[in-house]
Amino acid sequence: MFKGKKIVVVMPAYNAEETLRRTYDEVMEQGIVDLVVVVDDASQDRTAEMARTLPQTLVQVHEKNKGYGGNQKSCYKIALEHGADIVIMVHPDYQYTPKLVPAMAALIASGIYPCVIASRILGGRALQGGMPLYKYVSNRILTFLQNVMIGAKLSEYHTGYRAFSRELLESLPLHKNSDDFLFDNQMLCQIAWQGHVIGEISCPTKYFEEASSINFTRSLKYGLGCLYTALMFRLCKWGWVKSELFEG
Repeated sequence: MFKGKKIVVVMPAYNAEETLRRTYDEVMEQGIVDLVVVVDDASQDRTAEMARTLPQTLVQVHEKNKGYGGNQKSCYKIALEHGADIVIMVHPDYQYTPKLVPAMAALIASGIYPCVIASRILGGRALQGGMPLYKYVSNRILTFLQNVMIGAKLSEYHTGYRAFSRELLESLPLHKNSDDFLFDNQMLCQIAWQGHVIGEISCPTKYFEEASSINFTRSLKYGLGCLYTALMFRLCKWGWVKSELFEG
């Protein structure tokens, strides 16, 4: 618990056997997490078996791979069903340090922000941390264009380390979002659509062999999807079109 709030960490997992335990241990070392939810998206390794050995952990296994977005939908549903007041997504590949969990939870528990993301760009050490140059450049270009179209001032939209209040998650039409990597971006756009301010904290970047990453083709598809989502956001704001992603 943190300030009377139940803290649930969700881990959308796929072939995370090698790093799951290390991530979990550091999450629980923070001393505020009540429950960990691991959703194994039909991994081909022993991710689910490893997860079932972890205390204070709920494990769900998808019989068929539902994609990164589909995995998150299951994560948030389970977390809310088990009484989460604050939900923090931590990737089990250990690319993001769990040491930021208390800071992210505090910003939400205090009522300052309903959503907090951990930015790899803030602090200016993304390249030093091993982020490939093409990813850094594309991240900066995409973020600039999205900020222009959405009217926000985020340092990046593409981090997978996020925290949400229960009330915010319950208000978002997440079931209408992509089951692929675009889910993350659509979610932030929906939060901005509702008029919420998204908080950011600086997060060190870690790239190593076991950390998950998508290839160039999927990165290109993701980037185009981000631009399309931002464009639809702007057109909906102007009242020129309608989208099921942005309603109300």
